[in-house]
Amino acid sequence: MIVMKFGGTSVADCAAITRTISIVQSKLGQKPVVVVSALSKVTDLLYRIADQASVRNRLETAELLEQLRSRHIGLAHDLMSENPSYCHKACSSVNEICDNLDTFVSAVCALGELSDRSKAVIISTGEYLSSNIICCAMNARGIKTGFMDARKMIVTDKEYLKGEPDTAAIQAKVPAAVSAAYEGNDAVITQGFVSVTADGEPTVLGRGGSDYSASLIGMAIDAAAIEIWTDVDGVRTADPRKVENTKCIERISFEEAAEMAHFGAKVLHPLTIEPAVNKNIPIYVLNSMNPAGKGTVILQNSLIDDGVKSVSFKENILVINIFSTKMINTSGFLKKVFEIFSINKVSVDLISTSEANISVTVDSSQKIDKVVEQLSGFADVFVDSDKSQISVIGKNIINLKGLLQKTFTPLADCKIYMISQGASYVNLSFVVDRSDLTDAVRQIHKYLFENESSN
Repeated sequence: MIVMKFGGTSVADCAAITRTISIVQSKLGQKPVVVVSALSKVTDLLYRIADQASVRNRLETAELLEQLRSRHIGLAHDLMSENPSYCHKACSSVNEICDNLDTFVSAVCALGELSDRSKAVIISTGEYLSSNIICCAMNARGIKTGFMDARKMIVTDKEYLKGEPDTAAIQAKVPAAVSAAYEGNDAVITQGFVSVTADGEPTVLGRGGSDYSASLIGMAIDAAAIEIWTDVDGVRTADPRKVENTKCIERISFEEAAEMAHFGAKVLHPLTIEPAVNKNIPIYVLNSMNPAGKGTVILQNSLIDDGVKSVSFKENILVINIFSTKMINTSGFLKKVFEIFSINKVSVDLISTSEANISVTVDSSQKIDKVVEQLSGFADVFVDSDKSQISVIGKNIINLKGLLQKTFTPLADCKIYMISQGASYVNLSFVVDRSDLTDAVRQIHKYLFENESSN
């Protein structure tokens, strides 16, 4: 049994879904569990609906809801015009889901208050729309497909917008759900991203969480493989949207992939790796627009060669500098500092310390006002904005002669605010001005992967 996850661009429209169904059809012998995202850009639309509902803009929400409905109804007709019964079934599902959402949004508008729980209900609707349509389209094409509701399998805590999975509950629920859905069928389909608390309250796994859903399901059923189908030919040596002449990486380790995802690579959700590691399940990153391509396989560390694999980056970060003479020869100071980050649920990426100074980086999307306020009670705190983080990632990079020279030679004209080498020797990271990011990444990539001397 394998898990196949298809992202938004792989289910964007009739042509994309037709390709996706063909890919699934070619894997029926491996008993696929198909996990789908919302159609491309639909989750963004749902976020807009939630935002407008929170300010009681009923007119705007009605217009956006009509866009949502018409796009999915149109897609159902495009996919199943030659099979009226399945087309009718898909359209009925779409109308029922959209009617329920309309009623729910109307209630939010009346209250003028949008709780995290309510937002989770709204933004998860896209996956139910896409999975119902694709399930009908697969059946219309002769692939007997069973439908599964992810909220009967994926259990989290009560962080409604970024649920922490309860892996024990998931491993208890998923196998039975998959087995029941497979009864008399060739394949089964479910939703990525969406989840539920133990009490049945709706949650989601956070933006991009469909990868995570696929990995959790793969772990629970001891899948032979987890396939992440996207719109690029595997994991590349850098983001092709910023860097020319990137190369597809044939194979990388779980550790390298986790670092790439955490430090800015867009191909995988950062939390995807952990469930697969627990069961040593290979993850394949493949291109639904080029199904014949090899893509990238992510394997255990012992099967991977040493060397640099990629240059990743986070474009918009903050550097928080904490200075206090109370640090000098004092135990417990770091604990006090990082308890403040923990209490305020602000995650830290890089850390650098000296005798009286701590510097950390955090993603700019995080709210740090309370952190700064509380730290300022016992230290001087300075925040540098408009910074970017660049990470050179590979296996045993500490053993690579000349790596520092190749990495920092292109940065002769850049200010470097912070440098960090991971204890696992998997990444070398540093912070530059955001205005220098694109040129710096391109130059480093050229030195590491394009110059003959780097080979």
